[in-house]
Amino acid sequence: MIRVLIADDHPIVRAGLSGIVADAHDIRVVGDAATGDELLARVAETAADLVLLDVSMPGPGVVSLLEQLRTLHPSVRVLVLSVHPEEQYATRALRAGARGYLTKDHSPAELVAAVRKVHAGGRYVSDTLAERLASELGGDVRVAHERLSDREFEVLCLLGSGRTVTEIAGLLALSVKTVSTYRTRILAKLPAESNAELVRYVVTHGLLR
Repeated sequence: MIRVLIADDHPIVRAGLSGIVADAHDIRVVGDAATGDELLARVAETAADLVLLDVSMPGPGVVSLLEQLRTLHPSVRVLVLSVHPEEQYATRALRAGARGYLTKDHSPAELVAAVRKVHAGGRYVSDTLAERLASELGGDVRVAHERLSDREFEVLCLLGSGRTVTEIAGLLALSVKTVSTYRTRILAKLPAESNAELVRYVVTHGLLR
């Protein structure tokens, strides 16, 4: 039996996902969570084999959350679900420890197949994403934000959502000086010279969390 924990901040989505996977004879939902912090607590107290993780939950960013899960609960596999196209988050999620990435426009049957494959030790990615990953291994970086480190990318998304440097420092448990340094690096790597242009870049590329 595959024991699944569902993490999504929308109750209707959690209920829908529970219904889909519960219809499979070999999958059982053992819990759910609405925030990143709640997920970490649930995983610590629940015997789960796999987490279905929404990419845009409140709390730690998806990369930070995946890294914590990989460190604290290495036996728990994670399948990331997202409304965002693969080119926006998939590569970073997989690098951070996700075993698969599935956009929410896939069918229920594909979701169940992905859960089974990831639980069995495989990785689940679409053909398009597999081709993209192969291109990146060959050094083909297509958009500017893919040159950012994971932490720089997280700070970019928060700046793009209108957060101040001070607010970001509090959210990420960093000093204001450190966040300011990340901002400077981001501006050097992206075609932007101000916070307003960073916001425009984030919106244009659909990176809002």
